[in-house]
Amino acid sequence: MTKRDYYEILGVAKDAGDAALKAAYRKLAMQYHPDRNPGNAEAEEKFKEAAEAYGVLTDAQKRAAYDRFGHQGLQGAGGAPQGFDPETFGDFGDILGDLFGFGDVFGGGRRGGGGRGRTRRGDDVRYDLEISIEDTIRGMSAEIQVPRLDRCHFCNGTGGEGKDGLTQCATCRGRGEVLLQQGFLSIRQTCRTCGGRGNLVRKACTKCNGDGVLRTERKLRVTIPPGVDNGTRLRLTGEGQNSPNGGPAGDLFVVLLVKEHPVFERRENDLHCTVPVNVAQAALGTEVDVLTFDGLEHVKVPEGTQHGDQVRIRGKGIPYLNSSGRGDLIVNIEVRVPSRLTREQKKLFEQLRETLPTENEPQERGLLDKVKDFFV
Repeated sequence: MTKRDYYEILGVAKDAGDAALKAAYRKLAMQYHPDRNPGNAEAEEKFKEAAEAYGVLTDAQKRAAYDRFGHQGLQGAGGAPQGFDPETFGDFGDILGDLFGFGDVFGGGRRGGGGRGRTRRGDDVRYDLEISIEDTIRGMSAEIQVPRLDRCHFCNGTGGEGKDGLTQCATCRGRGEVLLQQGFLSIRQTCRTCGGRGNLVRKACTKCNGDGVLRTERKLRVTIPPGVDNGTRLRLTGEGQNSPNGGPAGDLFVVLLVKEHPVFERRENDLHCTVPVNVAQAALGTEVDVLTFDGLEHVKVPEGTQHGDQVRIRGKGIPYLNSSGRGDLIVNIEVRVPSRLTREQKKLFEQLRETLPTENEPQERGLLDKVKDFFV
């Protein structure tokens, strides 16, 4: 039977790149996969045909030979693909795993090296660090102690004591993975007996009790830039847990928790505080001193100030993270009415009441209140 052209099978041009090839194969795999076409021999054949074409065209050496000599160019040292063999094609597991949930079962042994299961990255670690609002303004450097599991240097992470501490796993014969046949598919799975290590502990290391890791504490210095906020995460690459089988270490995420301040409240990059004034100060105007994180600020309260009015001090708020400039300090004016008066004060207020216009009629609501009611 004459084989079809690989480019024709995938429906791509001869200059198609890897992304186009992968997209084309993904589409055909979705359409013709046997799990979606049970008992359909024609669909199964088309699936194997597409897999073979994809495997050749994504291999630079095989593709060059095919482009020059056709199917004949694949005979010889490289060998023509004999149906669908996951050991031949590098990323079938990624494609089919995405589509059908197979995960790492295709060709997982190659990426880890040495015929073992794919090396696993170490776990990430979270460390909560409490800081003050002053620290978010000025930035800081802090030394932290992080508990972690380090590779046991007595057994080099194997868990075995001495030369006779380990024995080869009989299930996978030291490969760390087993090969299962499911119809025309060859599926590689991590060996459950040894967990992909390829060996079993015969005599446990006396230092780590066969775990291969020791609990330690690591001192690290963390630089906190100005402008961070509550919940900001700082990543320290490679400072997480070590990999259990020689892969890269995980990362350490330092999560910042900003303590509440008794005077100032942060809202985005602005700081808010409340300053009380009495009725006379609000009516006549005054100046008040506000102690900020940059020193003493003189705040002018204009005459006729109402309760809830604000005075804005530019550039005295929180710095913008990884940028220039700062937010503002918002001073909220609280007009306090005295609850007790002396005789003299009461007499003065009575005189003032006689001179001020009477304004006890209900006020018409503002436009904003009317708009709110409309949407409720």
